Amino acid sequence: MLGIRKIDWYISKKFILTFFLSMLLIIGIVIIFDISEKIDDFVKNEAPLKEIVFNYYLNFIPYFVNMFSPLFVFITVIFFTSRMAADSEIIAILSGGVSYQRMMVPYVVTAGLIALLTLGLNMYIIPKSNVTRVEFEQKYVANQANFKLRNIHFQISEGQYVYIESFSKWNNTAYKFTIEDVKDNRLVKKVSAETAVWDEQTSGWKLKRVFVRNFSEGIEDKVEFRDQIDTTIALQLKDLFNNENTVETLQWGELMDLIETQAMRGDSTAMYANIEKHRRLALPFSTIILTIMGVALSSRKKRGGIGWNIGIGIALAFSYILFLRFSEMFVYTDTLPPAIALWIPNVLFAFVAALLYHFARK
Repeated sequence: MLGIRKIDWYISKKFILTFFLSMLLIIGIVIIFDISEKIDDFVKNEAPLKEIVFNYYLNFIPYFVNMFSPLFVFITVIFFTSRMAADSEIIAILSGGVSYQRMMVPYVVTAGLIALLTLGLNMYIIPKSNVTRVEFEQKYVANQANFKLRNIHFQISEGQYVYIESFSKWNNTAYKFTIEDVKDNRLVKKVSAETAVWDEQTSGWKLKRVFVRNFSEGIEDKVEFRDQIDTTIALQLKDLFNNENTVETLQWGELMDLIETQAMRGDSTAMYANIEKHRRLALPFSTIILTIMGVALSSRKKRGGIGWNIGIGIALAFSYILFLRFSEMFVYTDTLPPAIALWIPNVLFAFVAALLYHFARK
């Protein structure tokens, strides 16, 4: 019988209430540590208190909660299930004719609802709040005034390529800026500029000291020099700074468009967008895996009390975080694609959860 019972409401209610209480407690601790870590940057860069509170921490909290909600769920399940086991409630449930498999239903359903909520927030809501948070961090925490890019190669559209020897964010200027047009595997036009300055008003580039060379099929090529050319191409200033922070600010549709564009361009920073894509998918799914693992670990009454279960739970939670971060290194070193690397922790922990569940049932 899979109809809703009082025990389902009882377990689900304990699950949700304990989840939110533990989340509030952990958030408070995290904020204290984050303030102690960044206080020197706040003072050095003269960050206003109003912006620290409303622009940073009010946007940092949902980002942090959503990112680590599977681990909050895991610790929550370990805690309240251990309490139930210590109070002999698990024994009473099983003795009342409810199978271990049936007892798992409210756990899995509640974890599934949290996973769906996390997935929706990951796709559409959190990226909006990340815009303000990332802008604050770039302004007051990570000062990039003298940030430079070098040797940038882009295919900005079919048959059109851009090369930038170096770019300075200080004055939004590209040096040794080249645009090449290729048709039928043949170079037909090359525009070489000494500098290219980004113009915010026209959303284009102002090329200075420019050589324009048109390659004919005959012997002679036409070469023309111009002091300045205004041009609008499929390359914007923001395209040069797509990194692991900026991809966090993109909603799902925007992220997919960026991945498609970067794949066409052969952009070396495409890995950040792909990591973000699979992280958003893998983390919510891990909520269900960690819930099953948590119940299997804590549903037996142990002589050492709930402290032993909580200790094991925290250790496994941090091992999952460590393993997830470690798996990202496979992408950075071009060892594995993101679609495999970011799902390895879930696959391994799912296998562990299945083993623990198998033995716990007995």
